[in-house]
Amino acid sequence: MNDPVPHPSSLPLAKLLNHTADAVQAVRAGESLNAALARCPAPARPGTQSLSFHALRWLGSAQAVRALLAPKAPAPAVDALLLAALALLWPPAEAPYAAHTLVDQAVAAANQRARHSAGFVNAVLRRFLREREALVAAALRDPLARFNHPAWWVERLQRDWPQDWEAIIGADNLHPPMTLRVNARRGDASAYAARLAGQGLAARVVGPQAVTLAKPCPVTQLPGFAAGDVSVQDAAAQLAAPLLLGAALPGTRVLDACAAPGGKTAHLLELADLDVLALDSDPARLVRVHDTLARLGLSAQTVAADAGNPAAWWDGQPFDAILLDAPCSASGIVRRHPDVRWLRRSTDLGALAALQARLLDALWPLLKPGGRLLYCTCSVFKIEGQDQIDAFLQRQPDASPAASPPSPGHLLPLPDNAVDPAHGFSAAADGFFHALIAKI
Repeated sequence: MNDPVPHPSSLPLAKLLNHTADAVQAVRAGESLNAALARCPAPARPGTQSLSFHALRWLGSAQAVRALLAPKAPAPAVDALLLAALALLWPPAEAPYAAHTLVDQAVAAANQRARHSAGFVNAVLRRFLREREALVAAALRDPLARFNHPAWWVERLQRDWPQDWEAIIGADNLHPPMTLRVNARRGDASAYAARLAGQGLAARVVGPQAVTLAKPCPVTQLPGFAAGDVSVQDAAAQLAAPLLLGAALPGTRVLDACAAPGGKTAHLLELADLDVLALDSDPARLVRVHDTLARLGLSAQTVAADAGNPAAWWDGQPFDAILLDAPCSASGIVRRHPDVRWLRRSTDLGALAALQARLLDALWPLLKPGGRLLYCTCSVFKIEGQDQIDAFLQRQPDASPAASPPSPGHLLPLPDNAVDPAHGFSAAADGFFHALIAKI
């Protein structure tokens, strides 16, 4: 998900704040932002999404300062509105509205949400404006306000990346780039960048089929999007298909083991005429794979099944190549999904690592000798990346890191990081891990 494109709304700000508060309340209760936004009325969704992204990026700061202003937390519905408003007021340089306008509209939202709380909301927010400097200074003594990540997450980054942890945290609160993948069957990156320029959209080529826009825009404005000329896909994710395939021959049998929403499945088929089986455990998410392939004019066999239980779906014919984009913490794509940091728990990592190991061990016997398996996750945590692969190589005597091309390994989501110059990429991209394993 990219940051929502700024969207002028005719709806009163008070209504958008109420919808944003609903989203914040849902995330604090353990629901994903996507699920919360799905309940938002369509006319209000773009504006609500934009405000929710901002609120969730600064939620830790808002929680710390609310605790100073109102040590006894109000009812969840009122607290969510207060937190949303405080987050939207917190960084003055990024505040989307004038402070007094936002406070007035937050009070109006409180009148709609819980009338008895309007005076309380007004008093808390106006005190924050009066005493902002002192309150911010006091709140920043709390690591939650300083880093806007849970303490366990910060500790894990400090352990895994002692030189880069603070830069990763800072990058998580940046707006992500909008990077496109040009359909290799329809053209190349340079030609498509020229098409964009003709539409007044500035962009630069950052990879063999990758173009990054100077400014995000709705996909409806992208020339040829509906016709399948281009897709939205981060540069780090675009490494997977060419890394796995190398110089694949037509008819190569490929398994995409966790295929939804279909971006990597499509990329594989754009690069070569392959026999692809796209697998996903969720039938509803598999519909998105069908939709993606249909827009691009591509086809693959699709099956809804657990990749970790091949007896239920495998026909016994080995695969030449397997892509395992495994379920993970999504810690590398926090800038695109600012709710992730608040939804994850430290105990999730052990459970996810166990699932990843189960999938690796279940799929390895399905690969032909001489075949290759690409394991990847959109995570910066080593337990889901290099540590996972090191353990797998210890368990499997016929597995060896592929020598050519070398695997990128961990990619960190830092603004000054070139994704992978060795493979022709020069974009700062999402946090990712790729390991290409050959079967001896």
